[in-house]
Amino acid sequence: MARIDEEVETLLALAEPTQYKVLLHNDDYTTMEFVVYVLMNIFHKSLEEAEHIMLEIHKTGKGVCGIYTYEIAETKVHQVKELAKSNGFPLLATMEEV
Repeated sequence: MARIDEEVETLLALAEPTQYKVLLHNDDYTTMEFVVYVLMNIFHKSLEEAEHIMLEIHKTGKGVCGIYTYEIAETKVHQVKELAKSNGFPLLATMEEV
């Protein structure tokens, strides 16, 4: 019996995952120090970066803390919510598709 060798070329199109920005929103109760703490501990920002973002949140009403894949952004939003709640602050974090 004759052997038949066949080559099949397959092209895979891998798309970059959708990115989401995590935002913190200004409120009248959460202290600036706590916002800096959140930025440094959840988003791993340096003190200078955290202060810059905190001032942006204070002046404009919201600020971008980072850009992540959906699952990571969702986790960060949840971490902010839990940390704020356990410290008695109403700090709001949301995520938006980039």
